Amino acid sequence: MIGEIQAVIVDLDGTMVDTLGDFDVALNETLTALGRPGVSRGDIERMVGKGSAHLIRSALLHGGLRADEAAALQADAWTLYQAHYLAINGAHSAVYPGVVEGLTALREHGLPLACLTNKPLAFAEPLLKAKGLLGFFVHVFGGDSFERTKPDPLPLLKTCEALGTAPVHTLMVGDSQNDGIAARAAGCPVVLVTYGYNHGAPVAQAPHDRLIDSLAELVSLS
Repeated sequence: MIGEIQAVIVDLDGTMVDTLGDFDVALNETLTALGRPGVSRGDIERMVGKGSAHLIRSALLHGGLRADEAAALQADAWTLYQAHYLAINGAHSAVYPGVVEGLTALREHGLPLACLTNKPLAFAEPLLKAKGLLGFFVHVFGGDSFERTKPDPLPLLKTCEALGTAPVHTLMVGDSQNDGIAARAAGCPVVLVTYGYNHGAPVAQAPHDRLIDSLAELVSLS
């Protein structure tokens, strides 16, 4: 597989960095400020992956609000969440084992790398920098970089354009059905890690070409 690949797109949360702790702190501080009940890490793991707005809305609904009540709180919740998240971004997260080794090996193979995440760009770039990963990527795109987010294929197609590679020669590496569905629709091969966040469902059920336990395994794929 790697021999046919000319560039690699890598997801962030659940793929390169375990950010569940950051989500836990920022989201529960936001809910507390709004007088809403908190959510558990298990709840958050099922909610993450579709962008911060979806995460906030899901947490509000989980706390018993009706859809219209959650919508009415969404703007205030987003403002609070943004402030809380930026204040602790990366403080409660950790790079998964094998990530640095995998990215280093891909770069040594001459493959340009792009990070594509549904996390807002203002959160993504500082997190990558704090974890020493930003320098691996020639492009970083967030959930607000394009008109639509994964699982829509548009972000992958736009990232391929930025990389200057055809989708069929651009590998998507992620951890969830969002990555798998988007890659299939865009025409990209896709590899999923077994340890990330997939909305509480087995990642093997998501569209994929291979499953790996570590990004360090990428260069050995054939």
